[in-house]
Amino acid sequence: MVIVENEKAKGVAKNKEKTKDDAFKDEVMASVQSQMKTINADFKTSDIPLQDFCVADFNSPARVNGYACMDPKLVKPEHFFVSGLLIDGSTSNPFGTNVNRITVDQLPGLNTLGLSTVHVNYAQGGVVPLHIHPRATEMLTVLEGTLLVGFVTSNPENRLITKVLQKGDVFVFPMGHIHFQQNVGHGNVSVLGFLSSPNPGVITVANAVFGSNPLLGDEILSKAFQVEKKIIKDFRAQF
Repeated sequence: MVIVENEKAKGVAKNKEKTKDDAFKDEVMASVQSQMKTINADFKTSDIPLQDFCVADFNSPARVNGYACMDPKLVKPEHFFVSGLLIDGSTSNPFGTNVNRITVDQLPGLNTLGLSTVHVNYAQGGVVPLHIHPRATEMLTVLEGTLLVGFVTSNPENRLITKVLQKGDVFVFPMGHIHFQQNVGHGNVSVLGFLSSPNPGVITVANAVFGSNPLLGDEILSKAFQVEKKIIKDFRAQF
């Protein structure tokens, strides 16, 4: 009887020890999994360079998320330099604006660095029409004049957030949101903007809807806008 009881006691002790070991292993595994999730999240949300720079090689046949890197030995100061950003451009067009963008296509040193810039001139009443930057948040600073800006939030609220800016004011347009600018002052307007991508992209809403290639069907658009097909054809004629 004593031997049996001792064996039982040893078995209970081993089970307890095993339970503690299992609990410790589970705790360690949970900690590792949590850290891995954090690391993965960091890699997904961060754009950390793995070298000093990656000047765009426009001649490379490689297809990556951005341009392939030029051989660092071939890099020159000119790859990081461009002039003329703040030169006023002509606003003699239907929108009354001139947009001077500096992206990786004009400044190859921007490749992989997560940044580009833009200078915009607005004649009196000039408009940058409804558009989207699919790959970037945009921040504008008014250099001169009075500018109405705004963006629309996502469904279902579709809330219009708008503000009249004066010289020195700054406004941010969140990535992927439809936004616009309009000169509402009595003179010309000039702004300087920065975008969080070397290639932010631009989707002008009206052009995309009525001037797509190939064209969106009249039936689709008439149902989308709840108007007759003739009205759709009239709109499309402008593009």
